[in-house]
Amino acid sequence: MIATAREGDVCVLTLDRPGRRNALTLDALDALETAVTSADAPVVSLRGAGSAFCAGADLDAVAGLPDREAAQRFARRGQAVARAIETADPVVVAGVDGAARGGGVELALACDLRVATPEATFAESGVTLGLLGAWGGTVRLPEVVGRGEAMDLALSGRVVDADAALRMGLVSRVVDDPGVVAREIASNDAGALRALKRRLRDDADRETRERREAAAFADLHADFGR
Repeated sequence: MIATAREGDVCVLTLDRPGRRNALTLDALDALETAVTSADAPVVSLRGAGSAFCAGADLDAVAGLPDREAAQRFARRGQAVARAIETADPVVVAGVDGAARGGGVELALACDLRVATPEATFAESGVTLGLLGAWGGTVRLPEVVGRGEAMDLALSGRVVDADAALRMGLVSRVVDDPGVVAREIASNDAGALRALKRRLRDDADRETRERREAAAFADLHADFGR
């Protein structure tokens, strides 16, 4: 379900259900959270097996939810996994090769960086099914691409290619091998990476963030040049 490998200072996590385009069940969400939070490398590279990155939630699992309460629990579970990715110590790089749809886009949005291959495509396709992205999609998408682009993507359900995703800021790079970016990041100091992720993710007021930034610098300086 989630294949784990180590490539130097990069922990490679692969959504490994290619026959279902790596669609996620509750069990797969649980396994993904465990894999991310237990990773002992400074960088995690999140990938998909086969021709897709992730098709999102398994639609059979969604159709089998018996009532409103179960549907809400399913959404909250996906949100919790996305938060675990956001708050995990390692820098998490989504390497999107092939289709990212719905919950797959939302998992990528929770990652610290999103890198696409030229074959990558993206769609918040929930609206085409009478649903919406409920793993934090309506929160993170506007934060990443701006409200106008988020409205366009979410309300239309349209598919965008890697170049369009780059232009709107949904991904930061388009490369043949996303693993190159993960390895590039992992070549840096692990403590500095961890501190930078925490500081760049901080949503406190400006004065608090600046104070924490200075403290983080001082902590790193203790080992500088030693």
